[in-house]
Amino acid sequence: MTVNPATLDAVLQKVLEAVPFKLTTEGGPEPARQRFKELPRNAILPEVAAQDLSIEGPAGPVPVRIYRPPSDEAAPPTVVFIHGGGWTVGDLDSYDGTARLHAAGAGAVVVSVDYRLAPEHPYPAAVDDVWAATRWVAENAAELGADPDRLAVAGDSAGGNLAAVVAQSARDAGIPLRFQLLWYPSTTFDTSLPSFVENAQAPILDLAACKGFTRWYIGDTDLSEPPVTLVPARGNLAGLPPAYIAVAGHDPLRDDGLRYGELLTAAGVPVELHHAESLVHGYLGYAGIVPAATEATERGLAALRAALA
Repeated sequence: MTVNPATLDAVLQKVLEAVPFKLTTEGGPEPARQRFKELPRNAILPEVAAQDLSIEGPAGPVPVRIYRPPSDEAAPPTVVFIHGGGWTVGDLDSYDGTARLHAAGAGAVVVSVDYRLAPEHPYPAAVDDVWAATRWVAENAAELGADPDRLAVAGDSAGGNLAAVVAQSARDAGIPLRFQLLWYPSTTFDTSLPSFVENAQAPILDLAACKGFTRWYIGDTDLSEPPVTLVPARGNLAGLPPAYIAVAGHDPLRDDGLRYGELLTAAGVPVELHHAESLVHGYLGYAGIVPAATEATERGLAALRAALA
């Protein structure tokens, strides 16, 4: 796996200079959440209807937000969206814009999941919540006015990790998924990959943050034989739904996503990889602001729409 780093996108560089932000565990989880919540976000978003619900989860109610795009389809497809944030930050509100982009871009009913966060709720709390939500969506798609036979899962970063886990669990449970859209996912937990060294001081997410959020998430889990619901790259990948994996050049997780793509391909799973060489981790948040991020985002959403057509 040889990847040549490219220059950081010039427009993105100016945006980062104007509004500096870095994911970090400094100060503990609550300050980290507050910093993420206060990050300016794109105010120009697609008009989609949204409704908040709570579903039954393994440890109490799990809040979800359901987005319905303008559609001529009587029963549009459904996407379970799982937000990122190092399994520690992020919620329905901070990812509202990203979920709206998925609903409009894919022409799908999107169910965004507000799973429990680490370190207060370490692994496997998030896995349990998103799996409960996915089962609920699969069972209730028709009641949501959606097509139960066209279901996909999507997630970014830590949400990409959880989406990959859900795809494996759904296959094992006999729930047919059409597609998995993984935005710069964490899948291997292998910090020896070259991108972790090359991007140890990258914008937005650096190596120290990767390690800090991971420590919070894994809690007391024994990593001598990590479970596949923590490290999806260790799982049996045969028979999984087709995948679109998006990675960014200036991201410690770049080679993590590329490696997962290689493993899926070796298992016979159709994979489309997109490497946004000039972008950073979390570039979905700059869609509509940075042209290169907009283009990369639209490319992934177009793949999702095509897979669900």
